[in-house]
Amino acid sequence: MLIGMIKKVRGKYVVLSETTGRKFGTYKTKKEAQKRLKQVEFFKHLESSPKLRGKVRKKSLLKK
Repeated sequence: MLIGMIKKVRGKYVVLSETTGRKFGTYKTKKEAQKRLKQVEFFKHLESSPKLRGKVRKKSLLKK
């Protein structure tokens, strides 16, 4: 289940939560927005997985 979506607003791409409308970032390119949406989805699933919780460092995954 996806929790996010990408919308084009004023020439930029915004990653938003489908349920709450919360912004997860604004990006110049659609490719950058898609990368961020994948990160958000990954962390959503990470939190719900008891096997992986606490074993992955978030900072290392967010590096470019």
